Formats: sequence, structure tokens, C-alpha cells
Amino acid sequence: MSTYAIGDLQGCHDEFVALLEQLDFDPRHDHLWLAGDLVNRGPASLACLREVMALGEAATTVLGNHDLHLLAVARGGARENRKDTLSAILAAPDRERLLDWLQSRPLLMRRRAGEQDDTVMTHAGLLPHWSVEQAAGLAAEAESRLESERAGAFLEQMYGNAPACWRDDLDGIDRLRVIVNVFTRMRFIDAAGCLDFAAKEGLESGPAGFAPWFQFPRDDDPWLLFGHWAALQGETPARRVRAEALDTGCVWGNRLTALDLESGKRISVPSRQR
Repeated sequence: MSTYAIGDLQGCHDEFVALLEQLDFDPRHDHLWLAGDLVNRGPASLACLREVMALGEAATTVLGNHDLHLLAVARGGARENRKDTLSAILAAPDRERLLDWLQSRPLLMRRRAGEQDDTVMTHAGLLPHWSVEQAAGLAAEAESRLESERAGAFLEQMYGNAPACWRDDLDGIDRLRVIVNVFTRMRFIDAAGCLDFAAKEGLESGPAGFAPWFQFPRDDDPWLLFGHWAALQGETPARRVRAEALDTGCVWGNRLTALDLESGKRISVPSRQR
């Protein structure tokens, strides 16, 4: 039995199938952890969504910002962006079943192998100011809202860059927005844990006073798996925590990558995107 963590699919279905073949993946024995952003930008978002859902308990995925964008367009009144490739999902005969499944996915996954040996996956990373226990509790708050009767209203108000800093006394939509932004949009932060939303490229693009979240120390030592940041190309330079970048930019013409959680080996296939 093997467990593989895979970076952002973003509609790259052919590469996903090729990677599973490369892994000799057997859903009867093996398991996938997917770092979110199953959909958008690539050519086959509908096929990716159906493929992962069909794997059942053999695959677990966290929500990414593009997954939440799909839900916001379908159920929160948001508009599609010019570069979106979501129309096939929105027109699919099984769209409601797919959206229900996606909306029930977690923001954080955790595997415990002892008190001090946590493996944690989120789409964008983990704020160094949050313990794993706190982060799991905050993720559950947002997940509960997504599965409630107020999910539509939450999806309508989810977007926004403010507040940019976490405070324990935040409540209402401000609290939920920061939680979602940390788990799905975070790249650069400052020493106080405030997020910058403008810089999206490599390490050199960060504003003064900000650094990648994985360059700040933590009080605990979980193994952190994340996607989202394709410009890193799977690297986490000068990291001060155990962090593994999984998004290697398949949708941008690079590679789709899996990490074997038992051996630490990386396996990848080339992109077929232009």
C-alpha cells in the first residue's frame, strides 16, 4: 500500500491519468492526497472532477482557491473570469452531484503517526502562528459553513483581501475570509502573519518586509504538504519548517508531480499543455 501526494491538477486530465499509470496506482490498495485546484485553467476540468470523485475513498482532496471559485460561480453568484475553463462543469448533466461532492471537501487533511509526527496538507500552506490543532479547528469552522444552509451567502461574501491579518477576536465573515485566504491563497506573509495578495511569482517577487510563509519558524514540527505556488517549481528555498511544494506547474507547460509519502521519492510526468 502506497500513499501519494499530488499537486494541482487544474484540468490537466491526460497528465493525471499518465501519472497514475507511472505510479502503477491501484485504488484497491493505494491512496491519493490531492492538494486542491482540481479545476480551472486547463482543458479538462470536468474530466478531472469526475475522475477524482470516481476514485471514492482511494482519493482525498483539499479545497483550493480555484475549486472555491467554481463553487462561488455556480452557487454564490460570482462571475466567471475571462481565463476560466469551467463552462463544461456548469453545463454538465451531473453538475449538482459534482458540486455537492466538491463542496463537502475539507480545507485541511491530517495524518498522525505519533504525538510529534503530523503530516498535514492544505492547498496553500499553514500560517506559522497557528498550531496544527488550532488550524484544524479553524478549517472545521469554514467547512461547517460550506456544508450549512448559509453556504450560498458565505460564497457570495468569501472574496476579499481584508482583513489581511489573523486575530483571535475576529468573527463573522471577516473571520471566515481570513481562514479561507490562509488555506487557499497564502504565499508571502510578514512577521505578524499578515498576508500579501499581490505577489504571485517566485521568491524575488515578494514585497519588502514579507517572506514565504515556510521561511518562518514554528513551535511544532509537522510535515506540511501544499500546492498553489507553481512558480516555486517544487522547491522551498531557505525553509525553516518541513514543507513540501507539490505544484510544479503542469497547467503552465511544466510537470505534474506526485510525492510518495512513505519513501519521499518524487515522480512526475511532463505537461501536454502549451
